[in-house]
Amino acid sequence: MFTAQANGHSITMDSKPPLGGDSAMTPKQLVIAGLCGCTGMDVAALMKKHKQPLEKLSVEADVTMTEGAQPIVYKSIHLTFKLEGQLDLDKVRESVLLSQTKFCGVSAVLWKAVPMEYSIEVNGQIIGSGKPEFKSLHIQMLDMVD
Repeated sequence: MFTAQANGHSITMDSKPPLGGDSAMTPKQLVIAGLCGCTGMDVAALMKKHKQPLEKLSVEADVTMTEGAQPIVYKSIHLTFKLEGQLDLDKVRESVLLSQTKFCGVSAVLWKAVPMEYSIEVNGQIIGSGKPEFKSLHIQMLDMVD
């Protein structure tokens, strides 16, 4: 087991047998949990900003992993945003789109390395889908001469 600490909070990680006791999420599972939490909090905040009566929100991740050679890494990630309430469907689509193209830092880190896509369900009905796409930041480095 391994415990990480930041800002007075801690989280324990473990690995699966035979190397660990399977008593906590693995580090890779925590990355996916962080992805779902980051984008989910974005969507919840945007729905609140749009004064939408959100009753329930969950973000589920379907992840495939590479097989064989080490290291085993993410092969693809599909997120499903599930919302409930009497919601304006355009506001829902906009909120998810903004999270997946502008606000979610975890998605921004992963999207270039791993094929990602998402779908959106409201009250059990699929209302949209897409792929994250963040604008690249171009930073020009200048040599400073005294």
